[in-house]
Amino acid sequence: MSNKLTVLLNRIAQLEYHRDRPLPDHQALHLDNMDQKMDQGILLGDTTIDSPDINQRAQFVAANLLHAIKNDQEANAAAMCTWLANRLPELKQVKIEEQGNEVTINLVFDEEHGGQIPVQFIH
Repeated sequence: MSNKLTVLLNRIAQLEYHRDRPLPDHQALHLDNMDQKMDQGILLGDTTIDSPDINQRAQFVAANLLHAIKNDQEANAAAMCTWLANRLPELKQVKIEEQGNEVTINLVFDEEHGGQIPVQFIH
């Protein structure tokens, strides 16, 4: 059994987080700071949520993860991925699909990502 979280955008793996690696103290503190900021409320779509539960927080963090990936903000993407992996220890995949202006984010708890296989084309 793998102990990793994989983030996919349009079925292509973008990030992998391995839970078996210890989390440095400064990163754990950063996750706690993220939680404290979310304790003050979050904006999901057009709705302000004053006291978000873990699922609403996960949606908020996953949306911010997408924004970070799309804008090449590697450190921010890593922080969002780390939050998801640590706060949702059973989470195996974050599947993000974009189709036009529509974005769907699915948090997958029951299926590990099988990995990608490179395909070589013969001329």
